[in-house]
Amino acid sequence: MTRRAALRAGGAAALAALAGCTALPSAPGQAGSADDGPVAVASFFSFFDFGRQVADGTPLTVQNLVPTGLHGHGWEPNASIIQQIVEADVFVHVGEGFQPWADRAVQTIRADGVDTALVDARAGIDLVDLAASLDSEEEGVGSQQGKDPHFWLDPRRAKQSVDNIAEWFAEVLPGHAGTFRENANTYTREILDRIDQDYAAIFDRADREVVQLAAHNAFEYIGVRYGVRIRPLVTNLAASGDVKPADIRDAARVIRENDIRYIANGVFESQRPAQQLLRETGVEAYFPVTPYAGVREEWVAENWGYEEIADNINMPTFEIILGNESPADAAPSAEWLGQWRNFEPI
Repeated sequence: MTRRAALRAGGAAALAALAGCTALPSAPGQAGSADDGPVAVASFFSFFDFGRQVADGTPLTVQNLVPTGLHGHGWEPNASIIQQIVEADVFVHVGEGFQPWADRAVQTIRADGVDTALVDARAGIDLVDLAASLDSEEEGVGSQQGKDPHFWLDPRRAKQSVDNIAEWFAEVLPGHAGTFRENANTYTREILDRIDQDYAAIFDRADREVVQLAAHNAFEYIGVRYGVRIRPLVTNLAASGDVKPADIRDAARVIRENDIRYIANGVFESQRPAQQLLRETGVEAYFPVTPYAGVREEWVAENWGYEEIADNINMPTFEIILGNESPADAAPSAEWLGQWRNFEPI
C-alpha cells in the first residue's frame, strides 16, 4: 500500500507501518511533528508558511526545506533534501524555472513513479512581464520565459497560491478537506486581505513615485499593484547577482534626481552596495526589506510567517523610504530602529 492510499483509507495501522518512511528529523521552521503522520515539504519559506496555515488543526506536518538564514532563491541543497522530498507525502514548489533544484526533484519524482503529490503553488496565477532591463532569454519563468516569478509579494496573487495548496492537501487527506479549505478561506480573508489593505494605505499616502532598493529585482509586483516605481540595484532576479559599477552609478543618479534620503536593502543579501551608496550619495540610511524568501533565527523563535514579516519588516521600511514617516515614527520600536538602521550582515 502506498502512503497516499493509506492516508485516504484513514487506516491508523497502515500509517504506523509506513512511519519509518515518512518520519523526518526536526528542522528549523517546521510546523508540527512528523514522527508518525503525513508530511508536506516546501521549497520556499512563503509557501511553507501558507501550507502550515492551511494545515493547522490537521495531522499534516509542514516543513520548510530552506535552512534558517538563507535566501530561498539561489540556494542549492545537498542530496539529502531530495531524499526528504521523495519521502514526503506532498512537495510544495514555486513552479517551473524558479528553483532549478526543485525542478530536478519534480523530474525525479515523475520519472521514478514516486507517489509524492506535487503542488505547484503558482498554478493559475497571472504573472507580470519582466522589467525591461532584463533579458527574457536569460531570466524569468514560464513556457516562454519573460515573466517575473515573484508573484507572492502581491497579497492578491498570494491568495491563489493558498487556495492551490489547500486543494492539493484536500486531495491527499480528503478526510480533512473541510478544515484545509476553511483555514485557507480564513487566512486569505483575514490576513492577506488585511495586508493588501495596509499596503494600499501606505502607498496611497506617498507623494514619492520612485524608491531605490539596494537589493535584487524581486519587488516588481509591489510596484505594479500599488503604483510606484521600485528601482532595484541588482537587475537580475536572483539574490546572488553581482553588483556592477554601472549599477552603482545608475542608482546614484536616481537618488540624486529624486532627492532620496532613505533606501531599502535585502535582509538576506550583501550590505556592501548599500554601504557604498551611503558613502557616495546623499542617502542617510538603509532599512530592511525581504521578499519572504527566508527567516532569521529570532524570527523562527518568535514563529514569524508572511504576516509578521510584512508587518514588522517590509511595511515600516516602505513607510520610511516612501517619505510617509520619519524612521523614528515608522519604526515599531526604538529597538527596531537600533537593529535595522544600516543593519549589519546576519
